[in-house]
Amino acid sequence: MILKKRSIATSIILTIITCGLYNFYWFAKLNDEILYLSGEDGPSGGLVILLTIVTCGLYGVYWCYQSGKRMFIAQERNGMHGTDNSVLYLVLAILGFMIITEAILQSEINNLIDFIEIKKLNERESYI
Repeated sequence: MILKKRSIATSIILTIITCGLYNFYWFAKLNDEILYLSGEDGPSGGLVILLTIVTCGLYGVYWCYQSGKRMFIAQERNGMHGTDNSVLYLVLAILGFMIITEAILQSEINNLIDFIEIKKLNERESYI
């Protein structure tokens, strides 16, 4: 999987402009990237969207909590100091601020991608 840093502002603006349709795409990509980075198994992004719709958003609240746990695992797995924000994500989702959870998760993914790239660059330099 090719990891791609995404602009949080652009993602939020596209979500607003498309009346929430872009959020489905963003949500699915977040799910798939977090699963890839953490090395864990879980439902695909499309299934997460379907489950969230069918359960009237309840699965989305659970997903926020679970993604916080998986993001912590992803950070630790890649040698980065991990931060477990799963309870924060759960509270934000319960209060209806799921887009803020998505923005924070995207920020953490972007930071992890930067960390991995720097780590690889340092490893290459050490071989020279």
